[in-house]
Amino acid sequence: MIALRIARASRRGRVSASRRQPTRRAPDSAALALWLNRLLLATGLAIVLLVGQRAWEALESMPVGRIAVAGTLDTPRQQALQSAVQQALDGGFIAADLSQVREALEALPWVYSASVRRRWPDTLAIRVVEQLPIARWGDSGFLNHEGLIFAASGSDAWAELPIIHGPAGSERRLMQHYQRLHDLLATAELSVARLEQDSLGQLHAELQSGLRINLGNDSFLLRVQRFLDLYRNDLVQRTEQVASVDLRYAKGAAVTFHEPPQLAAVEKD
Repeated sequence: MIALRIARASRRGRVSASRRQPTRRAPDSAALALWLNRLLLATGLAIVLLVGQRAWEALESMPVGRIAVAGTLDTPRQQALQSAVQQALDGGFIAADLSQVREALEALPWVYSASVRRRWPDTLAIRVVEQLPIARWGDSGFLNHEGLIFAASGSDAWAELPIIHGPAGSERRLMQHYQRLHDLLATAELSVARLEQDSLGQLHAELQSGLRINLGNDSFLLRVQRFLDLYRNDLVQRTEQVASVDLRYAKGAAVTFHEPPQLAAVEKD
């Protein structure tokens, strides 16, 4: 009995010992798969970023292939636009600063405004609005509708425009006076050939007929209306005889007529 108990005890000891031995765990396949997925995702993202960077660099270095100008311009102006764009381009088609190009175009004396946009795949589309001269500014340039001075080539085509002249800085004011005078006189079928402001600020106008009008330096619209009333009521039938009308009075006007031609006496033998 004693031997049997010892044998059983020894077997239980061996079983307990075998149970206490550590067991080796198999690798976690789910964690390994997750790690591999993350590695593949990071690698793919790096490849995409690299390809994107290379593609962007290629786009940035792509040159402008064509400059398209809307509208009809003569050859010298087309060439001037092309030259201004080329000088303002800093980089390729994508890297070009369109604001810088537009400013370069608007710096041309005959350009009033310009717009620039990209047209794929390699074209810069340009639209310009040319300066429209309303009058000549003395002998040195032209005035647009806003009273801004600009110079232009081919000015012979505008030789018949009226002349506006005055001190430096008076361009805008004189253009406003001219536009009002032009509109008011047109109601009487009269037109302005010249408008001047002297050093004292006095306004003098000359009509296409040669008639001169002294308007002074104040009450501009009132004096122009007074001239129109006088012209319609008293002078319209004698326009060729009138040399000048001075409106620099609180009321009324002074009218100067051309002197009648003097006939030389002829003696007969």
